[in-house]
Amino acid sequence: MSSTDKERALLVLVTVVWGVNFVSARFGLESMTPWGFRAVTFGAGALILVALASILHISLRLPRRIDYLHLLVAGTFSIALFGVLTAVSLLHTSVGQTSIVVYTMPIWVALLSSVFLGERLGARRWAAVGIGIVGLAVLMLPVIEQGFSLGAFAALGSALSWAVGTVYLKWACVAAKPLAITAWQLLAGTAISILALGLTGWHILVAPMTPASWGGVIYNTLAGTVLAYLIWFQVVQRLPASIAGLGTLLVPVFSMIAGVVLVRERPGFFDLAGFAAILVASVLALGGESNSKEE
Repeated sequence: MSSTDKERALLVLVTVVWGVNFVSARFGLESMTPWGFRAVTFGAGALILVALASILHISLRLPRRIDYLHLLVAGTFSIALFGVLTAVSLLHTSVGQTSIVVYTMPIWVALLSSVFLGERLGARRWAAVGIGIVGLAVLMLPVIEQGFSLGAFAALGSALSWAVGTVYLKWACVAAKPLAITAWQLLAGTAISILALGLTGWHILVAPMTPASWGGVIYNTLAGTVLAYLIWFQVVQRLPASIAGLGTLLVPVFSMIAGVVLVRERPGFFDLAGFAAILVASVLALGGESNSKEE
């Protein structure tokens, strides 16, 4: 397996992890506030990565001082704002609808990377963008029919935040190991979450913790945060941002499957039609060459 094929396989893995993560976050938010939930999961994830770096003798020192600022900015958008806005959305709409709107992100990444990074998408990637937009539009029909709620607007803000953070990180070219890049961004996300938690009265719990909410916190911390972000930032380093972003189009599909299995949400005809279009878009996005400038 070539290096590029390995990154693409890892990208598929992270889409599965994040798809299930939407459902697990819903369980955690049954007992915790959005800022409390993110402060705990981001904070625990950051501590785990710092400990792991110490055990593996991996330095967290960055090559340039400006890199610390770069990771603060990227972490603010792609971790702190993304995580909290997603949590707010999950409190006001379904798991499936949240994941659908959040994962308009790949479209924004593809467009922003074309403008700010000079990535030429080529016919295959533009086809992926077009088919992906069609698939997401079909999936969003129920959301549009119901009217854009606070949950939908929060999910859209989450998508834009993650897209900005992803493109900014690619532009910054921080030459460090994925573990260091992930740890510093999680620390930034934790600091912002704790600050916001303090400004909102230090309210962490809204109800007693249950086995389901504990499971949501643990999965979010270990899989959705530590494992997934380690993989994601490695993929972003090694693949063009547009390809990495478009590869995550599958997340709503896995999220809806997890919703059916774990919380008994039922996909309808439009859901299945949208999923089919997104599957085609993902295959197009992950196929072919991965030169960052042109295909």
